[in-house]
Amino acid sequence: MVQPISSSNFKNHVLDAKVPVLVDFWAPWCGPCKVAGPILDRVSEKAGDKAKVYKLNIDDEQTTATQFGITAIPTVMVFREGKVDKTLIGVQQEQAYLRALGL
Repeated sequence: MVQPISSSNFKNHVLDAKVPVLVDFWAPWCGPCKVAGPILDRVSEKAGDKAKVYKLNIDDEQTTATQFGITAIPTVMVFREGKVDKTLIGVQQEQAYLRALGL
């Protein structure tokens, strides 16, 4: 299951992570985000300990969303060694997310 994160723990969970991290920038009112949710849950299960998958509510965490230039949701970013490695906008197939994580 994808775990929620906030601006306060973003650095610890994402930027300082030792494994690739996928962050789903989403909002509860976003229809496509609801479609992506179960797909990302499966990605999280398949990733196991090789990668982490989190979601960040852009309505609650506007500062972080702005910092990463989020203008459309769902936007998924994959971070490696504290930097954005890949960005996927819109709902993607499960394989696309797994490939972005290198799995």
